[in-house]
Amino acid sequence: MKIRHAKVSDVKQIHKLVEFYANNKEMLHRSLNAIYENIQEYMVAEENGVIIGCGALHVSWDNLAEIKALAIAKDYAGKGIGRKIVSVLEKNALKLDVSKTFALSFKPGFFQKVGYEVISKEILPQKIWSECINCHLFPDCGEVPLLKDLKKSKKKNK
Repeated sequence: MKIRHAKVSDVKQIHKLVEFYANNKEMLHRSLNAIYENIQEYMVAEENGVIIGCGALHVSWDNLAEIKALAIAKDYAGKGIGRKIVSVLEKNALKLDVSKTFALSFKPGFFQKVGYEVISKEILPQKIWSECINCHLFPDCGEVPLLKDLKKSKKKNK
């Protein structure tokens, strides 16, 4: 398995992964168009030419980026692939000089295991008013906001 930047040719496989979880109400839907438009934000886990995981890093503000669209093929869930994708996305954030990443998740336990802390939605006003307000589930979607300070986390791990 390798983790790499996504390509346009990966979009349909990414969409299929995301839609599996979205259809089970475990994450939000992403349109093909949205994935194509944001393909440069995506990383994928690939095995034998098949995309088995994906995730995106979307810069939201000065020092804040969102980890989003994290999905792992059902047969590969629980094998550390999500953790590896998140780690790569966090490293990409640091390369962009972004010091904090956040996620909105229906399953916060995963993000808590990788060092994220549950926060109040009010801490993320840019996110709430830019993308969330256009969501059909707004304002009570049930997603839990989580945040990780990458620079503090990096110091802890040294």
